[in-house]
This record gives sequence, structure tokens and C-alpha cells, in this order.
Amino acid sequence: MRLKSLLVGGMLAATLAGCATGLPSDMTVAEYCANPDRASEEVCRLKVEIDGNATALAETNMSLREARQISDSAMSAAAAAQSSADAAQSRADQAYALANHLSEKDLDCKTTTIQQSSTGTCEPGYTVMGCVQTRYTHRAGGLSFLRELNNEQCRFNSQVLEMQVRCCRAASTGVSGS
Repeated sequence: MRLKSLLVGGMLAATLAGCATGLPSDMTVAEYCANPDRASEEVCRLKVEIDGNATALAETNMSLREARQISDSAMSAAAAAQSSADAAQSRADQAYALANHLSEKDLDCKTTTIQQSSTGTCEPGYTVMGCVQTRYTHRAGGLSFLRELNNEQCRFNSQVLEMQVRCCRAASTGVSGS
């Protein structure tokens, strides 16, 4: 929702910036767009979202000066959002490149068996890579559902008789996985 507002504001800013020299700042957008010759101009066709409701800018009593100020603010926010998105994309690209470069020999992994628990964790320095229930009985309730799996832990919806947790970390030289 916020991104949509930023994009609409960005479009408004670009339009108003392009028309800034030709728009009189002492009239409202509605007055400016009331002239049928101007009805096809961008500023008159734009819609803004106010409190979740789309409204044509031409139907507001906002002055052209206020519209320019809002559009400048929206352009700044849109530029900041684009910068943040570019930085996040760059980090994702780096992570993807690293993941493609790594192989099993670059990891030190081990599997830990945990008895009668609903939560599985790894030793400090290791990351949870996977978790599976390996033993159950119908009398104990049968299979349990895996509810959460993140870097720190895996969690089942109820206590399980036995689970195996796969834990990995970056390998140091001379260390081999099990």
C-alpha cells in the first residue's frame, strides 16, 4: 500500500515538475482543470490515494503550490525507497552469487538426534538447515507437523519421540562434515 502511494506520488511529482513553469501557483488544481482545454493534461488526469480512497487530483481544493510541495516530498520518498530497493537487490545478488559458489566441501555439517522434544536447535556457531521427525508411535499421537523452521530452531506442533536436526556452518580448513 505504501509503495503504491509512493509510486502515485512519484508520478504526480514528475508531472508537476515537468509542468512547473506553465502552472499558475495561485489557483487550485480544481480551478486549473475546470478549463476544458486543460482536461487532458496530466495534472488533471492524475489520481491520488487519500486514506485508501482514490481521488482525482482535479477534484481537490489543493492549490498548485501545495501540489508541487507534496509532489517534491513524494519524489524524495520515492527516491529513498528506490535507493533502499537497489541496496537490497545488491545484497540479494551477492548472496545468490555466494550460494552458487559454495559447495558441500565448503560446509561443516552434522546431524543431531533429539529425543522427546518439540524443539530442535544446533550448537552455537551452527545454523539449522533441516529438521525431520524420525520416530513416532500411534499411541504417542503419530506424526507431528513441523510448525517453524528458521536459522536458530525447528519446532513441531507437539512433542515428538525423536527428531534429527541437520546443522551446518562454514568449514574451516581441514574440517570435514559427517
